[in-house]
Amino acid sequence: MADIKVLPQVSAFLAQEHGQFIDGQLIPAAGGQRLPVVNPANGQTIANVAGATANEVEQAMQSADRALKGEWGKSLPAQRQQILLRFADLLEAHREEIAQLETLTNGKLIGSSRLFEVDHTCVFIRYYAGWATKLHGETLAPSIPSFNGERYTAMTYREPVGVVAAIIPWNFPVMIAIWKIAAALCTGCCIVVKPSEFAPLTLLRLAQLAHQAGVPAGVFNVVNGERQVGQWLIEHPRVNKVSFTGSVPAGIAIGQAAIKADLTRITLELGGKNPAAFLADVDTQRAVDGIMLAGLVHQGQVCSSAERFYIHASRFDEIVEQVIARVEALQIGSPMDEATQYGPLANQAHFNRIKAMFDQAHSHDQVLSGGTVLDGEGFYVTPTVIRATGQDDPLMREEAFAGVLSFMPFEDEEQLLHLMNDSSYGLSASIWTNDFSKAMDLMRRIEAGMVWVNSHTIMDPAVPFGGMKASGIGREFGSAFIESYTELKSVIMCY
Repeated sequence: MADIKVLPQVSAFLAQEHGQFIDGQLIPAAGGQRLPVVNPANGQTIANVAGATANEVEQAMQSADRALKGEWGKSLPAQRQQILLRFADLLEAHREEIAQLETLTNGKLIGSSRLFEVDHTCVFIRYYAGWATKLHGETLAPSIPSFNGERYTAMTYREPVGVVAAIIPWNFPVMIAIWKIAAALCTGCCIVVKPSEFAPLTLLRLAQLAHQAGVPAGVFNVVNGERQVGQWLIEHPRVNKVSFTGSVPAGIAIGQAAIKADLTRITLELGGKNPAAFLADVDTQRAVDGIMLAGLVHQGQVCSSAERFYIHASRFDEIVEQVIARVEALQIGSPMDEATQYGPLANQAHFNRIKAMFDQAHSHDQVLSGGTVLDGEGFYVTPTVIRATGQDDPLMREEAFAGVLSFMPFEDEEQLLHLMNDSSYGLSASIWTNDFSKAMDLMRRIEAGMVWVNSHTIMDPAVPFGGMKASGIGREFGSAFIESYTELKSVIMCY
């Protein structure tokens, strides 16, 4: 098959002069740094975006603050709900446009862009919309003694935390952004979002659709740029909360800067080196399918993907052999071709990092399959199967984020539990078995914020998501997000 035809509106959008989205309108370049947007499939620059100036960041913050104190701050919960529902409808109506834009700028397979960046994102928006009318406090009966016949009652309120600064990674620029945007909007907050400099365009288009859906000017702003722009946001006195998804080193720096700025609240989702365990009783086909699901979605560029695979010694050779056969049969090619099964890495910097990781693995004779860079245009590497030399192997410690699957055998469940927990990370994990007694025992002792049984990477907006240890602080989704986007106010009344 061949690449699908690019929609005229996608081509027209790419050709525009891109800057920021502030106070309800697109702002063209105002003298900031020009950042190239590169198509990972061919390495060609297909657009440019202007990095925000300090003045533009200030404008965005003032706009958000005005909206918070004005129209949005006075909005009714049902109004916010209806706006979010219209937003989801508009995103759905522009499904193919957003999906193509995402694939051209991020390298995600076109089918994945449609499924995750549009369809599943709409599910999240509608879920958060439902929460807008369900935020509540409590009435309490305090035990304060009466001194002169007076009585007391107490209550709690949930109020918006204020202006949120959100910093988005490059792997899912739409879906991860919506986790933060919809959470902010349904609770009555305003938000200023900085996309990754590698994948800035879909979020600009998303802001236009949100405004078209009825999100008032200033409620949802987008400022582009590199690290300095994020720093300006974090340190701004009008920011009440920072939400970041990305690497551990960046997350630690952002958390420290936010606390230092004004004890600014933070939510950090920081990735991991996630384990998947296959017990002795697991069905071979199910195990192989599970490994493909756990490790290779979006070329492994998913924060919750598995990278450490522990297989019972009695099944190790059989399962790894079949994984290699499946991996080597994958059709690698253009992400705009619907027949492609494995596309490029998302950007040049990540591509260079993975090449260095391959060199290290080859030098230690660990590569069972793959570990190569494809000739020609674009940032293509082969999905890679590694046999780890031990638990301290760098490929069992350092996050690859690129379809690099490292395998180790284990002998019993106690050894397995030690291996799975022997990591500074604790984002996600999975157990594959037909023995639910063992699954129930292991899942309670695994040190991870998200544990799947006989599945991996599947997420639902009703289920809280976030990590333990160095994988982050706080939770997204479910009802857990409410704590991060609202302040709890207590009131005691005397009468």
